Amino acid sequence: MRRFNKKRLFVMIAIMVALILFASVAFAADGEAEEVSPMANSFWALVPAIVAIAMALITKEVYSSLFIGIVVGALFVANFNIEKTLNVIVVDGLVGSLSDGWNVGILIFLVLLGIIVALINKAGGSAAYGEHAKTSIKSKKGALLSTFGLGCLIFVDDYFNCLTVGSVMLPVTDGHKISRAKLAYIIDATAAPICMIAPISSWAAAVSGLVEGTNGLTLFCQAIPYNFYSLLTIVFIIVITLMKIDFGPMKKHEENAEKGDLYTTEHRPFKEDNDEDKAAHKRARTYDLAVPIIILIASCVIGMVYTGGFFAGENFIDAFANSDASVGLSLGSLVALIIILIYYRCRRTLSFKDEMACIPKGFIAMVPAILILTFAWTLSGMTSSLGAADFVAGLVSGSAAGLVNMLPAIIFLVAIGLSFATGTSWGTFGILIPIVVAIFPAGSELQIIGISACLAGSVCGDHCSPISDTTIMASTGARCYHINHVSTQLPYALTVAAVAFVGFVIAGFVQNVFITLPISIAIMVAVLFLIKWRTGRKTVNA
Repeated sequence: MRRFNKKRLFVMIAIMVALILFASVAFAADGEAEEVSPMANSFWALVPAIVAIAMALITKEVYSSLFIGIVVGALFVANFNIEKTLNVIVVDGLVGSLSDGWNVGILIFLVLLGIIVALINKAGGSAAYGEHAKTSIKSKKGALLSTFGLGCLIFVDDYFNCLTVGSVMLPVTDGHKISRAKLAYIIDATAAPICMIAPISSWAAAVSGLVEGTNGLTLFCQAIPYNFYSLLTIVFIIVITLMKIDFGPMKKHEENAEKGDLYTTEHRPFKEDNDEDKAAHKRARTYDLAVPIIILIASCVIGMVYTGGFFAGENFIDAFANSDASVGLSLGSLVALIIILIYYRCRRTLSFKDEMACIPKGFIAMVPAILILTFAWTLSGMTSSLGAADFVAGLVSGSAAGLVNMLPAIIFLVAIGLSFATGTSWGTFGILIPIVVAIFPAGSELQIIGISACLAGSVCGDHCSPISDTTIMASTGARCYHINHVSTQLPYALTVAAVAFVGFVIAGFVQNVFITLPISIAIMVAVLFLIKWRTGRKTVNA
């Protein structure tokens, strides 16, 4: 197996080198005369992301794959000038992504959340909750549905959702022998999809701010019933849980988990922390987890509405719509950390020395996620510099002349491709929504369906992409090796995407949500029954 993987890696590298050499010969002459790369605003703009994603899926190694994608992108941006390429990688890429205010805010939130998780584990809150859950949650099905339910409740922000749900439910899912890959999928599938159908969330705020000439929040709410990918993902989770359906690589992970191996592969992130966390503090109680989580949720919500002007006179909904999620989550988590430190000292579960020891421990635990996020943001910046979004936007606007009724389905596919390649759903609907608004008549049902298709496709592509920040955080929250999460999640996400595509085809012609949504749900359930029947036959034949 190792030899085969090495051969595949060699082939991938050879193809990549040949691709770069071909591009160098084709564009070097133009590059000397032009400041702008001749590869800009063309299919070549998507190649760096495609290279990174393909290598990550084949080699099962994310850091080097992302960095190679960055190098390819930098070569394209710099027209194969080596000196300029190095500057693009370091100055425009890594330094640029880490000097962006939004990115830094997310990293601060990530570190603070890591410290809070370390405090909860050190105080024995997670272990105590896990022991309590063994008596109240008595089945694997109950553990999965509880994880799903908690993910639905934390609809404010997907980053916050991923890390909080993972921290709370990890002891429960471990106790019921649920693989880390399955936990990561449930977390990821109830993060962005739930936020995308919640009127009060950072995602609703971002979308409503992109629509000009009409009430963006109203249009967002009108689009919710047509957001087939998000809604069908919820149906998918419930059905596979109740019917005990697993397929693709996830089936192997779940079978191994039943035997006691929660990871399947040799990659076992945070395993040392897991073993240490099993020894709960003698004074620990379940509320040593519940109280800090409630404090964290309340502080983050207050932090977000604060940045939106709630305390300056804005109403709650407008304040949320105008909030800065990056700053709000950072402020909220900082305040929460201070309160939680005081809480544990008052409870006498942790000494001051123990609390301070959790600060570097929490930071270190988040280093892998920070590194992957930094590389992913840098790669996304490369594709943006090359005009990948403009190239895809041109394809969408060019297809608007004909097949108007098919356009929602086309927009859905284009949004998936762009979000998958760039790793950002926000960037995708930021580019496509203004185009969709311009294509369709204002206030028409087809415009609402088009907006929904754009949002659904953005979430789907983000859900599938190895370089998506939400996907990375879901892996971190579940303490699952990132490539394991991506490879097991992909078949599930693509199954839902296929049914959602059919839904958008029907919606483009029928234009009635009361007809298209029930039909789409019925198709989703029928597909899952078919999958269960086929996997059952394979098991019997084996």
